[in-house]
Amino acid sequence: MADQAKAITEPQSRADKRRHILGYMWKFKALYFISLPGLLFFALFKYVPLMGSVIAFQNYNLFAGVTKSPWAGLEHFQRMFQHYDFLKILRNTLLLGIYDIIFAFTAPIVLALLLNEVRQVLYKKIVQTIFYAPHFLSWVIVSGIFVGILSPSSGIVNVMLGWFGIDPIYFLGEDSYIRSVLVGSGLWRDVGWGTIIYLAALAGINPDLYEASNIDGAGRWRQTLSITLPALMPVITILFLLKIGDFLDYGFERVFVFQNPLNIQNSEILDTYIYKAGLQQLQYSYATAIGVFKSVVGLFLITIANTISKKATGESLY
Repeated sequence: MADQAKAITEPQSRADKRRHILGYMWKFKALYFISLPGLLFFALFKYVPLMGSVIAFQNYNLFAGVTKSPWAGLEHFQRMFQHYDFLKILRNTLLLGIYDIIFAFTAPIVLALLLNEVRQVLYKKIVQTIFYAPHFLSWVIVSGIFVGILSPSSGIVNVMLGWFGIDPIYFLGEDSYIRSVLVGSGLWRDVGWGTIIYLAALAGINPDLYEASNIDGAGRWRQTLSITLPALMPVITILFLLKIGDFLDYGFERVFVFQNPLNIQNSEILDTYIYKAGLQQLQYSYATAIGVFKSVVGLFLITIANTISKKATGESLY
C-alpha cells in the first residue's frame, strides 16, 4: 500500500512543480521576453561554437568537414608545447596579463574613489565624460593616436625629451617599450569605462555611515579605509574573479595594431599567434588547440580563485 501511495503522489508532486514553474514564468513573462535576445546571443555565439572545439583533436579538412576529417588525438597539443617559440609567446601573454591586473584593474578603483570625493557636480560630470570618451574609439584609432604621440620625429613625448637633451626614442620599434605602450594605451582607453560599476556601488552606500563617522571625528582618509573600501570589496572581488577568468585573453586587436617586426619578440601573444597560425597559415586544428588550451587554463584559474575567495571573503561567482 505504501508503494502504491508513493507511486500515486510522486507524479502529482512533479505535475504540481511543473505547473508552479510554468505559472511563475507566465507571471514574469515580460522579464523573460526581455532577456530572450541575450539568451539567444549566448546560445548562438558562445555555446554553439563550443562544438567546433572538436577539430582540435582532428586533422581538420575544410572540404571534408568535421564529420569526415581524420582524428589526430593530442597531436596538435603536443606540437603546441614543442613549438620553439611557445614558451616565449606564453610568457608575453602572462606578463601582459599581470601588468593589466596591476595597473588596468586597480586604476578604475582609484579613479572612482577620486571622483567620489568631487563635490562640484558639473565639474564631476565633465571629468567623467572626458574619461569615458576614449572607450568608444576603436583600437585602430587608438593606435593612430599613440603612434602620433610617440613618433620619434614629431611626437610630443620625444619633443619633451629633447628639452632635456635626451635623444629621440622609437617606442614602437624597441622590444623594451612595447609592453608599456600596450598597457598604457589600454589604461587610457578603458579606465573611465571601468569606473561605472564602482561609482554605482559607491552611490549605494548609506550616507548615515559617513555622518556617524564625522561625529566620531573620522577624516576623509579614515572614512575611505573604514567605509568606502569595505563597501566596494564585494564588487571588486566579483570583477577580479571575472578578470582572472580572462587572464590569457588579452585581446587580439589591442596588440595587433601596435605590432611590427621590430617589437614582435615582446608583443607576440597567444591571440595574435592563433590569428597567424589559423587564418594566415590555414592551420585550423592547431589554432583551435591553442584556443582550447587558453580556455582550460582560464577555467582552472577562475575555479581556484573562486574557491579561495569563497573561503576567505565569502564572495564568489557561484
